[in-house]
Formats: sequence, structure tokens, C-alpha cells
Amino acid sequence: MLEFPNINPVAVDLGIIKIRWYALSYIVGILLSWFLILKIIKIKKIDLNSKEISDLVSNCMIGIIIGGRLGYVFFYNPEYYSNNLLEIFKIWNGGMSFHGGFIGVIFAVIYSSKLFKIPILTFADLIAIVAPVGLFFGRLANFINGELFGRTTNHSFGIIFPNGGDLPRHPSQLYEAFFEGIVLFIILWVMMYIFDLLKKPGIISSLFILLYGLFRFFIEFFREPDQHIGLLYFEFSMGQILSLPMILIGLYFSIIFYNKGKY
Repeated sequence: MLEFPNINPVAVDLGIIKIRWYALSYIVGILLSWFLILKIIKIKKIDLNSKEISDLVSNCMIGIIIGGRLGYVFFYNPEYYSNNLLEIFKIWNGGMSFHGGFIGVIFAVIYSSKLFKIPILTFADLIAIVAPVGLFFGRLANFINGELFGRTTNHSFGIIFPNGGDLPRHPSQLYEAFFEGIVLFIILWVMMYIFDLLKKPGIISSLFILLYGLFRFFIEFFREPDQHIGLLYFEFSMGQILSLPMILIGLYFSIIFYNKGKY
């Protein structure tokens, strides 16, 4: 059994201003994503400028926050929020959904595409390539906060989380950081650099949807379900149910875009 590294959830304390690790993960994820996209368009000679990229990343950030919050409200706790409408706006109390944020990003990409008259798939592929960066830092922040921990385990790498009871649990946040962050990042960058799949618009973003869905579905077997929801149909968690459409949609469009123009 491993000890939980009791890290202060406040990363930067300036007295009046306190920046938590979760907020810092958003900031670092945005800045790195913006920087990496600028590098990609330069190396791959994609006809986009820094203004278009900055606005795209900013719009996606807004989509993540609004979509992530509304996703949590509708997917995970609709009954509570329908009776406490003002609580919806209290994001600082926690409650964000990846799948909701993902939908928010789709709307942001569509809006940015129409705004700059850039093909939707061009923007979608660029965002998909850098998305694992934000996912990695976000899951690390979840771990530091001692939230979204895993199910109980007898393995030696189990951790007793401050809010997880007396039994050791899977550090599922780290599993997600590894697979949804590091592994997914490597796969997509290999697809981009070695196989040059940016020349086939839509494949990179479809692979992201497919692989994220697969990784999330698998890791959910080790992650503790939300207490107020538990396990649902076929003993699947809400995260698994929401990931199944991603797997099917990602697989379908990966095949469609790969074969496009092949014959």
C-alpha cells in the first residue's frame, strides 16, 4: 500500500488570490496546447495564423467550461440541479464532465470554423492532437485533490485517499493521466508525424474520439462510480455509458475518413 502524497490543493497562495492545482492545470493545458498548435502549423506548413489559433483555443476553453459544467448537471445530477438552479453557476464547488466538455468543444470548433471560414476538420484535428495535454494535467490535478479515486483494491499500489475511507483504492486518476494523456498523445503524434495523417482531414480527430472512448471505458472498471448514481445498465458506470457512443462514432468516422479518396 502506498501513502497518499498530502499535497496542498492550493498551488499558489498570494493572500487574496489563491490558485488551486485544478485551475493551474487548465492554465498550463491551454498555454501548452496553444504553443503546440502554433508549432504544428509551422512545421506542417498549414495556412493558419496566430490570431486564428488563439481564438480557436479561447473558444474551445469556453466550450470546455460551459459544456463541462452543463454536462455534469444533465448527465450526473439533473435532479439536484433542477431543484437548485443557482448551484449550476457555482463551478468553484466542483462538478465538471469530460463528455459535456467534449460536446462544448465540438460547438466551439464549428463556431471558429464558420468565423474564419476554415474547414471544420482542420480545426478539429489540431485540437484533437493537443487535447491529451490538457487531459494529462487535469487528471494529475484530480489526484492531488484526492477526488475521482478508484475502487478498493488489495494490490500493493493501492492508496488510502483522505475522502475515500479506510481501504486502499486504485489511483485511477493516474491511470487516466497515463492512458488518456501520455499514451494517447504519443499515438496521435506518431499518426501525425510518421504517417502524415493531417493530410487526410478527420482521421486524427476520429482516432482521438475512438481511443479516448476505449481508454475511458476500460479505466472505468477501476474507478469508483459516482456515489449518487452507482452502476447502471449491465453494471456499467455513467462514464462507460457515455464513452460507448464515442467508441462507435470514432470507429465509424476513422474508417470513413481513411477510405475517403482511396478508390
